[in-house]
Amino acid sequence: MLDQFGRNIDYMRVSVTDRCNLRCRYCMPDGVELIPMKDILTYEEIREICEAAVGLGITKIKITGGEPLARLGCADLIASLKQIPGLEQVTMTSNGVLLGQYLPELMAAGLDAVNISLDTLDRERFKEITGRDELDSVLKSMDAAVAAGLKVKINAVLQQGMNEDEWLALAEFAKERPLDVRFIEMMPIGYGKEIGGISNSSLRAELARIFPALEEDLSVHGNGPAVYVHIPGWKGSIGFISAIHGKFCDRCNRIRLTSQGRLKPCLCFGDTTNLLPILRSGAGGDEKKEALAAALYDGIYHKPRQHSFEDPESITEQAVMASIGG
Repeated sequence: MLDQFGRNIDYMRVSVTDRCNLRCRYCMPDGVELIPMKDILTYEEIREICEAAVGLGITKIKITGGEPLARLGCADLIASLKQIPGLEQVTMTSNGVLLGQYLPELMAAGLDAVNISLDTLDRERFKEITGRDELDSVLKSMDAAVAAGLKVKINAVLQQGMNEDEWLALAEFAKERPLDVRFIEMMPIGYGKEIGGISNSSLRAELARIFPALEEDLSVHGNGPAVYVHIPGWKGSIGFISAIHGKFCDRCNRIRLTSQGRLKPCLCFGDTTNLLPILRSGAGGDEKKEALAAALYDGIYHKPRQHSFEDPESITEQAVMASIGG
């Protein structure tokens, strides 16, 4: 459906949990308070919301967390969502730690693609960034997913004073593997406000300096706002998601559903539409479906024109990324 500014909103990110088996310092460091399970959507409730959203024109859904595979039964949810008429694609974002373990179930469920978060190839840095010694598990999961024929993207967030010197090594994963490596600018949300990021503009310029034959890649890679380039001879491509230095709000096509049932039109602002009371009101059948559709329609239609990450004082979102769904 179209929002008030004429953008076609056809993509929804669905957080199934705020739990995670890593403790990344810009997302969910140790000590973060978790949401009580009674306040988390059940898989049946998630399915109900997704059915209503598809009825309004959502055709692509990405399962997120926290870490979605930290919640038992995630593959069953994906299989269920794949049965919704009109839903064209179900993908997932994962930290990769459990991906290899659950890969057969996810493939059987019909998962269309996976994004794997990976910010460093140095084992000690990985432990410092994530709080856990799981780099080997992530790398094995990545290669297993590629070997299984799943479409894979690597999401890397560069941080000043931490891993900005590894961008080329990360990019080179796309040299010998048919996957995309995407650099995501640090967003000033939650703990990310305290961590300096790296501009994708400077990163892309440096990539072009090292590889003069660099060319634009205009093929369709996914559902989001990434801009891609390709280096001749490489099997994969390099993408840039530049919320700070390449504002893409005029073509934003997404909404978010938090694990607590809140519809979030824009990552920058705290405004949400709470769907949980509708789901648990006791209403049934058509009455509940109509109420869900109406609430979703209102939330989508009133999606803000643009974020204001460039003006920290106007950012109203105070939650940590793990509870939002990213």
